[in-house]
Amino acid sequence: MVVKKSGKALLREEGLERTDNDLDLTSWPVVNMINQKNYYTEFLKRDDQFLAYRSQNEEARSRMIKEARDKDRALAQSSRVGEDGAVDAVDDPSTEEAIAALGSKEAYASKLIVLHVGSQNLRIGLGTDALPKTMPMVIARKWRQNEAEENGGEPKPKRLKRDEDYTQEDSDKAYDNWFGEDFDSQYATMASELRVRMRNNKRRVLPNSREVIANFNRKSVPDTITEHNDPDRVDWTEIPRNPKEAPDFVIGEAALRIPEKSIPRYKLFWPIQYGWFNEQDYTTRNQLYHDISRIFEEAFKSQIGIKDLKELANYNCVFIIPDLYERTYVTMMLDILLRDLGLGKVCLQQESLSATFGAGYSISCIVDIGAQKTTVCCVDEGLCLEESRVNVKYGGADVSETFMRMLLHDNFPYSDINLKRRYDWILAEELKRKFVSIKDSDVVVRTWEFHLRASGQDTRKYIFKTYDATALAPMGYFKPSIFDHSQKLNRRRNFIPRSVDLYDGSPNDPISIAQIEVVDFAAGKSTTENGALPDVANAAQVNSTPSKERPFSLLSRLNDVELTPRSSVAGSPGPEGTPNPDRDTPAAGDIDKPSIFHDPVLEKTKVAEERDKVLPIMPLDLAIMTSISQGARGDDRKMRDFFGGIMLIGGGSKVPGVGEFLEERLRELKPGFQKEILVGRPPREIDEQVLIWKGGSVFGKLSSSGNDSWISRGEYDMLGSRLLVNKCMFAW
Repeated sequence: MVVKKSGKALLREEGLERTDNDLDLTSWPVVNMINQKNYYTEFLKRDDQFLAYRSQNEEARSRMIKEARDKDRALAQSSRVGEDGAVDAVDDPSTEEAIAALGSKEAYASKLIVLHVGSQNLRIGLGTDALPKTMPMVIARKWRQNEAEENGGEPKPKRLKRDEDYTQEDSDKAYDNWFGEDFDSQYATMASELRVRMRNNKRRVLPNSREVIANFNRKSVPDTITEHNDPDRVDWTEIPRNPKEAPDFVIGEAALRIPEKSIPRYKLFWPIQYGWFNEQDYTTRNQLYHDISRIFEEAFKSQIGIKDLKELANYNCVFIIPDLYERTYVTMMLDILLRDLGLGKVCLQQESLSATFGAGYSISCIVDIGAQKTTVCCVDEGLCLEESRVNVKYGGADVSETFMRMLLHDNFPYSDINLKRRYDWILAEELKRKFVSIKDSDVVVRTWEFHLRASGQDTRKYIFKTYDATALAPMGYFKPSIFDHSQKLNRRRNFIPRSVDLYDGSPNDPISIAQIEVVDFAAGKSTTENGALPDVANAAQVNSTPSKERPFSLLSRLNDVELTPRSSVAGSPGPEGTPNPDRDTPAAGDIDKPSIFHDPVLEKTKVAEERDKVLPIMPLDLAIMTSISQGARGDDRKMRDFFGGIMLIGGGSKVPGVGEFLEERLRELKPGFQKEILVGRPPREIDEQVLIWKGGSVFGKLSSSGNDSWISRGEYDMLGSRLLVNKCMFAW
């Protein structure tokens, strides 16, 4: 009798049976089989199946047809019939084609808007403009109190409260302790280091200069000038007495000129702060959204001359975003420009890449010192190197405030200055522009004068003396602990949450290894900043070496976690046993089961929360070293190219001597690159403040055709932020 063997017996005989080796397979994760139904399809495997690429090809085809028709029409109109009936063509058709092409480019540039938003200023202009228009990024709204009257009228910079035993004799001291012993000690340390540096540079240092200027400033009395005798009197914004007739809001320069005691009161709101959305002064997302929209609308009307917003549908816009951006910032700005204001198309461009376009450089290290933030990024061949991006939260506004603190420490005659008042803030910015300098030749006892102009008051003329405060205030870029950072993280993530991945809910804001090192440095700066700083600049090279082991910390775990989140490959619905990222505690039946994998979503969320609690602060020279180390990634040739192409831009870099001082500090940190290190300014005498805008204008005119980075309103309404993956020139 023939016995039919089972399949299991045949496998045993052929040696093909799989043995489990007594393993408990119940604890293994479930592996789903591939869905064979879709395995051999071409769904989403060709570019023409994406709406972004398909619409681009359709537009290119329509443009080619239109150009061909226009060319045929121009040739038909340019030909003429002679007396003998013969058709005579034009003598030089290539010249007419060149003129027609030039006219089309001019017409395109006249419909191109370039927009660069900063924490303090908004720069806007057409593609045909040589320079942009600049207006303050501020809006004044009717409010119960103005910004100087809130919180009990506490001034800025904040002074310490006096003790009950404080006497007039204490106020007559050469140094008035208004800002605490910590500030006094740092101020004295920086002054001592400056004296040593000046002696090494063969500069004369007088021993009693500080006492001389303090005694002079204490005895200085202002002179009063009547308004009709003041040739530079200020034209203040007139507000109607009747609250019903007063405007609900005032935007731009006019908002800064509203009298402090106006009836009704107005409060200033700055929508962008430290490169983030301002969540300290605002309470809702809608209020912030509408204020930004109104500022843009007023800029289009007053600076460009577009009276009817319906005409914006015919305009394209190059919107410049930070190198290390937040996704929520980009998407909200796109909503305002495309959906609220109705622009035809918008193209996103990063700041450092725009700076290289404006300067004409192919490889450079861009150092942008703004009003409230400073960014460093290495650019190579038209691409911002992602791991080299650095964003630290200090800038020119911190120099202004620190300069006022140092002057008040030295008995500044206008002791009631309050940077929360509008005219005092304008005065502080003016004093910084006129007097601040890092040059050794400017560190001498000098006599200055300024005029204080306030609404409803006579002009007062003050005379005062300065010594080293003019140089020590901008040196805070290299010792940022002298700046006041106490309020910069207040109400952070108050009503604008961080961006999360669409599939797994993990944070997906871009981050760089250089920025992680800045955050790690800021978290432990108390043990390093006051001592020697030799190895911090080389930390990037150590961290980038796979064989090196690093100490465990939540912030450093981002080096091991994927920086670019992947789309989920799980089926729909999810299989049984899939971990739930929203559940922090195990279910009742899972307590006794061993866990064989961790929750990456929860880990990423904890890392992002820890990072948000630390303000990214690092000295400027070390930030540049960290950025270049990550940009070069061990390539000595690239590192030399980056060191030789450091370009200082931004309003905060206009301090005289800051480039030479930075170059000296970098050579001290990198003695092996003495000849290669070179810190320069923008070429062709371009203003440092408008270089980024200029580069955006150049890029916008170059990309008039054949560029797939333009985002139309129809595409954005259909796909939303998912469209940016295919539209951005950088990794979204």
